[in-house]
Amino acid sequence: MLELFPEGFEEVDRVDGIEFVAYTDSRGEERLWHSFGGVRGEDVAADWRDRWKSFHHPIRVGPLWVGPPWHEAPTDATAIVIDPGRAFGTGAHPTTQLCIELLLQLEPASVVDIGCGSGVLAIVAAKLGFAPVVALDADASAVEATRLNAAANSVSVDVRLADALTDPPPAADVALANITRPAAATLAPRLRSRRLVVSGYLPTDEPSLPPFRHLRRVTRDGWAADLYETS
Repeated sequence: MLELFPEGFEEVDRVDGIEFVAYTDSRGEERLWHSFGGVRGEDVAADWRDRWKSFHHPIRVGPLWVGPPWHEAPTDATAIVIDPGRAFGTGAHPTTQLCIELLLQLEPASVVDIGCGSGVLAIVAAKLGFAPVVALDADASAVEATRLNAAANSVSVDVRLADALTDPPPAADVALANITRPAAATLAPRLRSRRLVVSGYLPTDEPSLPPFRHLRRVTRDGWAADLYETS
């Protein structure tokens, strides 16, 4: 399959095994026949280029509306419009919502968003008056997506290509990190921040995160987020 479709193909788990799916034309289908001796073909819906948009929905968190550009923002909310770019999300995941909920409880100060993805948290912070805002990600595509989304929302975000687990993170009053729990445990001792908002794990995960002191936990749909401050 890699030789036939180096641009990519899909693996689908079935009861009786794994099905390999290639999105191709009649010539590609013929190559599959010659290689495997049999294939099953189906026509793809004419709107396939836009069907992925149905997975991205807007959300409301307090006074904020966060959503993709193909949805219209309500007039009674502060709108944060996020284009997911290469599948980094628009803020609808519960962990992002929980981080925003905790961020709304803090006084504006300097912020560093670690693992910024499409830039949702950094842009929300900037909209709420936090400054300066620095956004870090080890993925160049995420850095580009965050820069574009910050510009589209007319906010100032200093976006940098960096891995905070290996590179020294910049000092900031508040650190935001929507990452895995093991990554958060590695990150915490490296931070130069007074407060930390972190999510990306389950309510069953232990809230202890040295050297920070735990202040508050919020949960939603089987996910947890926590607010910490320096001991």
